[in-house]
Amino acid sequence: MTTPSDQTEQPQPRDAGHWARPVSKLKVSDVPTGAVNLNVEGREVVGPLQGFGQMWQKTYRVRLPGVNLTPTEVMSIWKAEFPKFQPPESRFYPPMTGVQPGQVMFINLDLPVAPGLPNLIPVNSGVMILYADDEMFTVMTPAGFPISGWNTFSVHEEDSSVVAQIQSIDRSTDPIYELGSILMGGARRQEENWIYVLTSLAKHFGVSGQVSMHKTCVDPRRQWSEAKNVWQNAGVRTVLYKMAAPVRWATGWLRRPSSAKETNES
Repeated sequence: MTTPSDQTEQPQPRDAGHWARPVSKLKVSDVPTGAVNLNVEGREVVGPLQGFGQMWQKTYRVRLPGVNLTPTEVMSIWKAEFPKFQPPESRFYPPMTGVQPGQVMFINLDLPVAPGLPNLIPVNSGVMILYADDEMFTVMTPAGFPISGWNTFSVHEEDSSVVAQIQSIDRSTDPIYELGSILMGGARRQEENWIYVLTSLAKHFGVSGQVSMHKTCVDPRRQWSEAKNVWQNAGVRTVLYKMAAPVRWATGWLRRPSSAKETNES
């Protein structure tokens, strides 16, 4: 027999509204201008346990002395202008509704072909915003992304100074990415990217900030059971997608009504 007390809903955690709802696969409702909905729609979100390579935790920090803003105010600016602080080879497209839990942030990357050479390998994908509040937010990667894991962006006060921080815990998603991380400069590229972001953020507030980085190898093993992730490699799929562009154009042209073709040809 059910009593009224049995039917009472359990109280939700105070931060429940800051977390994304559990999802089995990503669904995209809006695609910002310039973004490419490739390697995102229908992909599962994955953490470090589903990756292949060695697991690393990396923490990047920059102090913002003299900035008379609260951590909440600094984070508000960071969220609103997130793409502005990225290097040219990393193009981020936040949701049109802003940084909100459960939304997708699209990313177009160019990865290095070798250390010291230009970033020429395109990767179109994105990340899901797992958590977001006034002073921090965390993003989680989809299957096929170069890394499997989380990045957390936060702002806090320390010794009367505002500190901006990025912390990642992840591992390369598959053997191809792991080779790229070790031999082609992928790991260094990732580190330089976040150092650039924090340096740019500090510069925005008129601070010539020195970014510190601390990294720890959490798990030195490579998970060969996850080598199968290579079939969802977003880099490979992006390259194939771009190579097939002429075929898609020709197929679309052939499917158009004859009247439309004649209009264009005239």
